[in-house]
Amino acid sequence: MKLLFDQNLSRRLVEHLREAFPGSGHVTTFQLESATDEAIWEYAKEHGYVIVSKDSDFRQLAFLYGPPPKVVWLRIGNASTADVLGLLLDSVEVIEAFVAGDEESLLVLPAS
Repeated sequence: MKLLFDQNLSRRLVEHLREAFPGSGHVTTFQLESATDEAIWEYAKEHGYVIVSKDSDFRQLAFLYGPPPKVVWLRIGNASTADVLGLLLDSVEVIEAFVAGDEESLLVLPAS
C-alpha cells in the first residue's frame, strides 16, 4: 500500500514510513507541489496511491467521486511531524483494513 502525502505534510514522513508503507511518496517527489487537488487526485488514481492529507478538500473529493483513490484525512490541526508520524504508525492496521475494503473512500484519523 503506497501513500501519497499532500503538500501540507512533511516530506520527511516518506523516509520514516518506508518500512510500514513501502513505495510511498510526497507530492514533491512527483513534481506535484503546485498541482491542483484534482490533478493530485488523478495522479493517485492512475498510480495506485492512497492520498494522505490534512486538507478537507480531499475529503470533499472522496465524497464526490468515491474510490479510487482512497483518502486518509488527518484531523490533527497544527501537529508536529513527530505527532503525524506517531498517528500514522499507531494506525497502520486501521489503514491497511481501510485500503483492503471496497466500500469506504475516506478514513478519518483524529488526534489521539
